[in-house]
Amino acid sequence: GGRGGDGCPVITFPDYPAFSEIPEKEFQNVLTYLTSIPSLRDAGIGFILVIDRRQDKWTSVKASILRIAASFPGNLQLVLVLRPTGFFHRALSDIAFKFNKDEFKMKVPIIMLGSVSELQGYIDKTQLTEDLGGTLDYCHNRWLSRRTAIEGFAQKVKQTAQILQSFGTELAETELPNDVQSTSSLLATHTEKKDKMKEDIRLAVEQGDDILGSITKPVTENPEYKLNQDQLDNQTTVERLLAQLHETETAFDEFWIKHQQKLEQCLHLRNFEQNFREVKAALDIVSERLSAFTDVGNSCSHVEHILKDLANFEEKSCETVAKARMLASEGDAFIQSNHYAVDSIIPKCSELHHLCDVFTTETERRRNLLNKSLELHGLLEKSMKWCDEGIYLLASQPVDKCQSQDGAESALQEIEKFLDTGAGNKIKELNKIYREYAHILNEDLKEHVQKVFQKQESMEEMFQKRQVSLKKLAAKQTRPVQPVAPRPEAFVKSPCTFPGSAKDNARRKAGPRDQQGQHEMTELHQSRGGSTMDDEENLAVLRQHVINELIETERAYVEELLCVLEGYAAEMDNPLMAHLISPELQNKKDILFGNMEEIYHFHNRIFLRELENYVEYPELVGRCFLDQMEDFQIYEKYCQNKPRSESLWRQFSDSVFFQECQRKLDHKLSLDSYLLKPVQRITKYQLLLKEMLKYSKNCEGAEDLQEALTSILGILKAVNDSMHQIAITGYDGNLNELGKLLMQGSFNVWTDHKKGHSKVKDLARFKPMQRHLFLHEKAVLFCKKREENGEGYEKAPSYSYKHSLNMAAVGITENVKGDAKKFEIWYNAREEVYIIQAPTPEVKATWVNEIRKVLTSQLQACR
Repeated sequence: GGRGGDGCPVITFPDYPAFSEIPEKEFQNVLTYLTSIPSLRDAGIGFILVIDRRQDKWTSVKASILRIAASFPGNLQLVLVLRPTGFFHRALSDIAFKFNKDEFKMKVPIIMLGSVSELQGYIDKTQLTEDLGGTLDYCHNRWLSRRTAIEGFAQKVKQTAQILQSFGTELAETELPNDVQSTSSLLATHTEKKDKMKEDIRLAVEQGDDILGSITKPVTENPEYKLNQDQLDNQTTVERLLAQLHETETAFDEFWIKHQQKLEQCLHLRNFEQNFREVKAALDIVSERLSAFTDVGNSCSHVEHILKDLANFEEKSCETVAKARMLASEGDAFIQSNHYAVDSIIPKCSELHHLCDVFTTETERRRNLLNKSLELHGLLEKSMKWCDEGIYLLASQPVDKCQSQDGAESALQEIEKFLDTGAGNKIKELNKIYREYAHILNEDLKEHVQKVFQKQESMEEMFQKRQVSLKKLAAKQTRPVQPVAPRPEAFVKSPCTFPGSAKDNARRKAGPRDQQGQHEMTELHQSRGGSTMDDEENLAVLRQHVINELIETERAYVEELLCVLEGYAAEMDNPLMAHLISPELQNKKDILFGNMEEIYHFHNRIFLRELENYVEYPELVGRCFLDQMEDFQIYEKYCQNKPRSESLWRQFSDSVFFQECQRKLDHKLSLDSYLLKPVQRITKYQLLLKEMLKYSKNCEGAEDLQEALTSILGILKAVNDSMHQIAITGYDGNLNELGKLLMQGSFNVWTDHKKGHSKVKDLARFKPMQRHLFLHEKAVLFCKKREENGEGYEKAPSYSYKHSLNMAAVGITENVKGDAKKFEIWYNAREEVYIIQAPTPEVKATWVNEIRKVLTSQLQACR
């Protein structure tokens, strides 16, 4: 560690008896290592060797010098030998050195020294260790430890540089994955490796700092302490290694930033591509659903419903479109930030912008079409309402009050006042309507416009005829009209056939020969106000009112079914609503709604269109019902499913899903009220048919109306019976095995059995039981009716099964003395007797006849 006067390094070979035993290779390695420690500048000056052989023999000294001279790898400036201190060996060394000087063929002088003081004449004592009489701060173990640490640190720096280089090569050669998961995994793996590298660098720097701290520790502890050259060289070496380590780390950090940025850009790209695929698929779905909004509606309420559906659809689709626009903006940001895959991102962004713009434009276009359709239907419904009001006005004008001049003038004023309201209500030019609404007029809507216009013309024609009649009555009478006895043929009853003036029908019926007589009768009736023509005209008006009500309520019924199917049933399959549906309710749509969709398609596609064909011939509508009567059997299937539907509704009526659907539909009533609509519609049909039949007694279609009414009443009875039958509880068997349900109703029942306690028999004779009987082909069931409280389904009664009688062992007694409403059903040769009291004698007769039919058919089957 010491230095000579000119800064040349000093290497000391201490006195070591086993020097000759050191293997040559190891000795050369030691010399090579020692000469590599000083800086290149210092090593270039040359080394001073101090060979301490004071305790040795001359022969060993000679061997040591020769060995060192032969193996020393560096430049030598001076060799100082402390010769043996023994008298003999000292004298021998002096003589031998003189005579053997040529053997030491070294390029530098070798000086034999006799004492340490002589040595200090060549090397300052501060550069010599204590064993040579110097003051150099030197501890061999400390020197070994420090050199080992420095060499280990140098190796660590070298390995770290190599590892970082290999890792950098690996990163540079890595192919970018094609999916999000692989890219994310690769980024995580590389980041983890990078973090491990950074930790290794941190530990290496910490190691270097510790070594540097141990070197400079004496100065830290004592500022006046001066480091020797060896310590300064060590400090320089460690600082150089630390600087090299920092440079390597900085280079790696710069590379990592670029690599990480590329990986993150790749991850962003893969996320963008994945989101693009998802958003594109979602946009395709909403575009496909939007394309389904082709219907322009068949009424104002229908169009409003479609507009509401479109608004709901747009609201639901808003999230998808917003996602698409946000994704496009994200892609635009990638483009602005010079993403490496700009060529791939630009087309996708353009497509997203295009799809969003197309969806927005198409939605607005369809909304405009529907608004135009709503405007047209508003005009049509205005016209229809105006026509209906006009027909009501004609029908409500009392004939007897029109006989006087004042009454006729008053009626004329009513008509003229009403006709004045037509300016803002009626359709003026049909061709103008066709031109203005050409882009929404499909075949059905065009036909509807034509029918409304024809209805308007027909109504105006009726007003004109009424005006003519009333003007004649209002004219001043110059002479009293004498009663004229009409010819009998003038009173021929005129059946209504097809729309047209009543006068034309009368003429067709009477024939040309009787027209003069009819003309006379017309004048007579106009003067008296008792015209058959006016009566028939009023009936035609009433029939028109019934058919209008039938068609309008049918449209409303179809819309209500559609509203339920789209607002509730379809929403059960909507992924956006799935979180509101409890697991127990999932996949239960068929149970809750039964075959309502089948009922809707029948009415929307078939029955409503058929009804509209009879708007001009209302008295023939019975044929429409008869033609479709077989399809009406679907209502029985609907009612058979009702118990399961009812049970499911009771269980989940408070579901958040149903509440949300009701809120979206803006319904005041809950779903169960709408599930009753099919049953209520059948009841409405029979009421309207009865009314139509009342106004068509003498018309061509009266028989069809009566047959249709009978058939609808039969379906209504089957539906009603089915509704009651499915409410039976407690019956262990299968009701279907009892055969067709023939009758059902509530009765008072007394029992009079041969078996049993006499007191029970006496009590039973006077106290009737309230029982609901179900007569099947094979058995009669006795049940107790239990009324339920609540709303909707909750109001429906249930029937608790008590017992049943096999019809094969049943007999009847048709009349019971003292009460025309009683009859007996007995069992097993009157072993059990049930006295049945019906509400009316007519109900009793119906039941007795039906039971008799069952027993007769059983007897015939036995025979």
